Amino acid sequence: MKHYSVLLEESIALLNIHPGGIYVDATLGRGGHSVEILKHLQGKGFLYAFDQDEEAIVGSQPHLFAIGSNFECIKSNFVHLKEELYRRGVTKIDGILFDLGVSSPQLDDASRGFSYHQDAPLDMRMDRDQNLTAYEVVNTYPYEDLYRIIRDYGEERYARPIARAIVEARKKKPIQTTLQLVEVIKGAMPEKAKRGKHPARRTFQAIRIEVNRELDVLPQALMDAIDLLKVGGRLAIITFHSLEDRIVARILKELSRSNVPSDLPAIPEMMKPILELYPRKPIMASAEELEVNRRSRSARLRGAIKLRERTK
Repeated sequence: MKHYSVLLEESIALLNIHPGGIYVDATLGRGGHSVEILKHLQGKGFLYAFDQDEEAIVGSQPHLFAIGSNFECIKSNFVHLKEELYRRGVTKIDGILFDLGVSSPQLDDASRGFSYHQDAPLDMRMDRDQNLTAYEVVNTYPYEDLYRIIRDYGEERYARPIARAIVEARKKKPIQTTLQLVEVIKGAMPEKAKRGKHPARRTFQAIRIEVNRELDVLPQALMDAIDLLKVGGRLAIITFHSLEDRIVARILKELSRSNVPSDLPAIPEMMKPILELYPRKPIMASAEELEVNRRSRSARLRGAIKLRERTK
C-alpha cells in the first residue's frame, strides 16, 4: 500500500526550512515528512527524528539515507525531546513538527492490534518495549476505569454499557483479540449506533490512548518544544481527533495571548506574547489530498512562530 504523508506540502511550507538550520521531526513514522525536511536542508543543517517504534526507525532510515546523512533517528517518546537533544549538545532548534496519533504502518500491520477490521492479539503499543498492552487494559482494569477511559478518551456515548459488557465477557474468559473485543462492543450497543462509522472506532481509540499515554505526555512535549525553539523558530502540529486538537489549540492560544492594558505607551518585552499563531486558523486537507488519502479527512494542521523566550 502506498504511503501518503498527511498535509505534507502544507506542513513543510509552514516550517519555512532554511539550509543550515536544525530541525526536529517529533513523530518519524514512515518518514515522509522527514524526507522532505532533509531535501530542503540541501545537505546542510541537521535533522533529529524521534519515534518510540523501532520498526518505524528501521523502515524509514533507507529513505532518509537516500537523501543525505545529516540526520539522526532517536528511539524515544517525544516527551523526552529536551533530554535527548541536550544529551547531544543541542539547546536550540529552528523548527519542529508533530504528526500525532497512530501512524499508517501501525494501522496497516494487523499484528500490532490497532485495527478493528483485522484480527490480532490485543496489543496497541507504539513502543513494543513497554509493558502495558491493550490486553491488560481490557482484562484487568476495573469497570470504573474502563468507563472513564472510554467516555473521556473515546468520547463514546455508550461508554457505560460497553465497559459493563467488557467486564462481564472477561469473567467467562479473557478477551484476547481485536475482533473478540469488537464483538463485545457491538453487543453492548443499540442497532442504531452500529450504522455509519464502525461501532468500535471510539473504544479502540480510547484504549490506544490509554496504552500509549498519548494525552498525558502531549502538553509537556509541546512546552518543551516551544522552549527549544529559537526566537523566530516555527512549530507545526498535525492532529487527528478532537481531544489532542483541543490540547494543542489551548496551549497555542494561551501562549499567543497578550494581556497588555490598552493605555500602556509601550509594551514591555516580558508582556508580549510568546507565540504568534501562524496560520491563524487550522489548515485542513485539500480535496485533492482527500481523493488519494482518506486518513487525511480528520487532520488539522496548526502552527506558530516563536516571538520571545518563555520565563520559567
